[in-house]
Amino acid sequence: MRSIMKSALPLFALLFSLVFSGASFAADLDSAKAQGLVGEKLNGYVGLVTATPSPDLKKMVDDINLRRRASYQAIADKTAGATLNAVEKLAAEKLISKTPSGQYVEKNPGQWVKKP
Repeated sequence: MRSIMKSALPLFALLFSLVFSGASFAADLDSAKAQGLVGEKLNGYVGLVTATPSPDLKKMVDDINLRRRASYQAIADKTAGATLNAVEKLAAEKLISKTPSGQYVEKNPGQWVKKP
């Protein structure tokens, strides 16, 4: 498993460039995170923290997650022995560790906490 993860690391540069290639998505996502509307989930995707998201916010989250899934699948396909699930989990760990203090992360499925 470790060798799979080590071989996947160079592909994460590609992953993050693909996921955040749209500057407007990145800016909107950063803003939504800073406002506490969305957070990083344990599965490597963005989740809605607010109970009443606007249609635009929901669309942005859906679009970002579609891009992430495509990137994760591309990495899994290019990495011998890697599964989509393994790539998602590794991405989640990296994204959550890079989340600034005060923004939301998923502690348990569906349970949001502000990162200390």
